[in-house]
Amino acid sequence: MQQSMASLSTTLSLPSSCPSSCSRSSNKSINAAIHFSRPPRVRFSTPELTLTTQRTVDEPKTAPALLDSCTNSIDNDKSAEITTQLYMILEEVNDRVEMHRNVGEQRDNWNTLLLNSINMMTLAATTMAGLSAVSGGSSGGPLKLSSFLLFSASTGMLMIMNKIQPSQLAEEQRNAMRLFKKLDSEIKSKLALGGAMEADVEELVLKVLALDRAFPLPLLGKMLEKFPKKFEPATWWPSKSCRPVKEKKSERVPHQQSMESGNNNGWSEELETEMRAVVEVMKRKDVEDYVRLGNLVLKTSKVLAASGPSLTALAAVGSALMGPHSGGSWATMAALLGGALAAAVNTFEHGGQVGMVVEMYRNCTGFFGLLGESIETEIEERRENGELFEMKVALQLGRSLPELRDLAKKSIYSNTEGIELNEFASKLF
Repeated sequence: MQQSMASLSTTLSLPSSCPSSCSRSSNKSINAAIHFSRPPRVRFSTPELTLTTQRTVDEPKTAPALLDSCTNSIDNDKSAEITTQLYMILEEVNDRVEMHRNVGEQRDNWNTLLLNSINMMTLAATTMAGLSAVSGGSSGGPLKLSSFLLFSASTGMLMIMNKIQPSQLAEEQRNAMRLFKKLDSEIKSKLALGGAMEADVEELVLKVLALDRAFPLPLLGKMLEKFPKKFEPATWWPSKSCRPVKEKKSERVPHQQSMESGNNNGWSEELETEMRAVVEVMKRKDVEDYVRLGNLVLKTSKVLAASGPSLTALAAVGSALMGPHSGGSWATMAALLGGALAAAVNTFEHGGQVGMVVEMYRNCTGFFGLLGESIETEIEERRENGELFEMKVALQLGRSLPELRDLAKKSIYSNTEGIELNEFASKLF
């Protein structure tokens, strides 16, 4: 107790010479006594806002970047829309393929069934007419009537069959199915390669509609004329005037300027001369030859189509006039010969499928017309690579590249020397 009092008195008796130090010491003691710890700051992290703020500081000019982003978004939406449209067209093309396949098989069956039925009716009527002439009397009456009815039915059915030409109808559907399959492959190639444009979609729609017009499915009202006055090639592609423009003419590089600048896309003056020479050979040799053959087969088909019903009608009249009178022998001869010849003509016309041959020549002539038009268009616009296009033309004509170039040289030489070229452009047909 005494020690504590002594220390207290000692503390109180400090000299006044150190007021500042004592004051600082006391201040520190007071501050330490009343100091409160601050609560920790809660920091909410906003990455997007921070990133935007930082980007704004680092890149003050963001308008071009935002414009590019919007443009890319619009391009992606447009590309997705075009892809959707291509898939829609692809579904319709596949549906057309199945429709033409089914209808083609049906019409091929028509040709076989009608041919067999009419021939059996004609031969049966001819047999009955012969038996009626031999038997005579009361037993020949029913046979003569049956022969007349069968010949009359054969005449009517043969007129309908010759009008529609089932073999030609079946060939039309086979060609349509093949061309729609080719269009299907073209659409799949565009989807695989990408980069399709609205003009490509419009062109594909026009191709589908052109094929529908060239190879109609219904018979009544839309069936192609089977006996036209003049043989004309088939046309299953849209005309140049209807095709959409894929590139503005103002943006297109002029032909001579592109050649001088080297922007020729694989084309050269020699290649253009070669392609023009090939087109000339096709027009002078292949197209003219198929038009000549087509006219010949068309005339043959017209004669056969008129001869068959005429012979069965003659046989029907002969079977009706058969009898014991003086003209009965001639009537019997007309019935027998008319029936036999009608069966032979019918077999040659529809068994030999003369109508199918007419359609085949129409299709071949149209193929050369389409190939020549595509070559002329490609020479003007040069959208495809020239070397690849040359290879495609060579394969379509059934030739190799050296053979195609040799054909072009022969064509140029024949024009220069005035010598007729005895070689056709195509080796396939």
